[in-house]
Amino acid sequence: MDDRTALAERFEEDRSHLKAVAYRMLGSASEADDAVQESWLRVAQADVGGVQNLTGWLTTVVGRVCLNMLRTRRTRREDPLDVYDRTPGPGEGDDPEQEALLADSVGLALLVVLDTLAPAERLAFVLHDMFAVPFAEIGPLIDHSADSARQLASRARRRVKGGATSPDADLPRRRRVVEAFLSASRGGDFDALLALLHPDVVLHADRSVIPTPEPVVVRGARTVAKGAMAATGRALFTGVALVDGAVALAMAPQGRLRLVLGFTIVDGLITEIDVVADPDRLGGLDIGVLDD
Repeated sequence: MDDRTALAERFEEDRSHLKAVAYRMLGSASEADDAVQESWLRVAQADVGGVQNLTGWLTTVVGRVCLNMLRTRRTRREDPLDVYDRTPGPGEGDDPEQEALLADSVGLALLVVLDTLAPAERLAFVLHDMFAVPFAEIGPLIDHSADSARQLASRARRRVKGGATSPDADLPRRRRVVEAFLSASRGGDFDALLALLHPDVVLHADRSVIPTPEPVVVRGARTVAKGAMAATGRALFTGVALVDGAVALAMAPQGRLRLVLGFTIVDGLITEIDVVADPDRLGGLDIGVLDD
């Protein structure tokens, strides 16, 4: 077996690990696949004779490719929200259910917070905190010292965990209600949705949600439940997060925040839902990761 064949086999052994790195860096399964493939093209041309920790070296190669992709990515694409209200047909892209399962396995709220970080912060945090890459190896990737890379990871860590605590003693109960709403929306369970909504519930949606010339106001449990039933595509890419200290739902296809649902809950029933999609409003929200 020649060296190139052995390297290709080793790369395939590490492919799932490398995709996991790329997915946490990019938040998109398809982009992660592209990053891994681009990494192989680089690795295939490299001299790895002196590499002692090949998996670690491959991880840093993928990290550098992802860093370049993050730096060139447009900060926020202007895809209409109705793109996520349907299942793509043949040839239109990845399986949305598989993408959603992958996001759930990582934590959608975490992906949302990571998307708010500068590329170098994201790289330092992901490689060190999630994959135990030493800062001495991370620093050169971002043209920083090891100490500077450590500071970037620390800053990112504070951002990820900064909103994770709340003085609200009722947080676990509110979380159960919001999680039940998401589960019923994903499953298309109309009766379960009705059971969670106050009969006089009011839903407010800003003009970017539909979009419409004016903000939308919807009243009544049955009407609100019907709207949730019609948005199962969005629910696939939605997860529970802490938003401005309250339990909420964040929709983030490909790890990029597009919509937030805030809830007012009284005596175990949802009395008000505030749906935010306006980019300026979304940018002003403090998104955090809820403790398990």
